[in-house]
Amino acid sequence: MPELPELNPVIHGKLRLALLSLLTSVEEADFTWLREKTGSTDGNLGAQLLKLEEAGYLTVEKKFVQRRPQSIYRMTESGRAALTEYVQALKTLLGGAIES
Repeated sequence: MPELPELNPVIHGKLRLALLSLLTSVEEADFTWLREKTGSTDGNLGAQLLKLEEAGYLTVEKKFVQRRPQSIYRMTESGRAALTEYVQALKTLLGGAIES
């Protein structure tokens, strides 16, 4: 039996996987948009975004727009590569049940 691949624990969390998946389809996204798309609470979303940022998978730009704070998130090349590896590992685990 071939060795099973390990799934990246940073990406494997449901919300973190959803965030990376959302960010692959856009150049950048603000905190509010990500919260609306995921249905997450502010606290949980912030914690999961921080984990992805600490792993080097996201960058964040914090600024003020009309005196209101705004956080803009962008996926890094490292984040794209990690997500691609994660998806490949899932495909391997599923034994080719998912087509490319």
